[in-house]
Amino acid sequence: MRRRFRYILILLLSLSIITLWWPVNDSDCNIEAFLASKTTKFQLQATKVIVQPWHGRHHVYGIFMIPDEYKQAPFFVVTVQGAGSYCSKQFGYKKNFDDIIAEPGTYLVRKFIRTRIALRLIIKGLYFQINDKNNWTLTFPEQK
Repeated sequence: MRRRFRYILILLLSLSIITLWWPVNDSDCNIEAFLASKTTKFQLQATKVIVQPWHGRHHVYGIFMIPDEYKQAPFFVVTVQGAGSYCSKQFGYKKNFDDIIAEPGTYLVRKFIRTRIALRLIIKGLYFQINDKNNWTLTFPEQK
């Protein structure tokens, strides 16, 4: 019975390590090419950041207040210092998230990072880095 318990424990530990450190790339655009290009870009910092991965999925995110003129942007890139960059298309315009109310002429977007990536960074001692709203940047292609 003890031997079986050890094998199960080793299996579970191995699976959790693989899950935490397995690279994931499900991006909607070519991030490196966009960020390295010389095209004009619009960047803004997060208004608020929530980092509570111990509450489960969707508890590590930044809230960004974006000017209305960027609603039609084809994509944006969110960069979290230490966690990397992620590209996605816009959806879900809101005027209120977590007691943050959009100013006139703006809307709010909540952008998540994966819980396993947040856990990996916390284990590495980078909790305060990902919890700092100045380390979250949203980059749009400049609107014409």
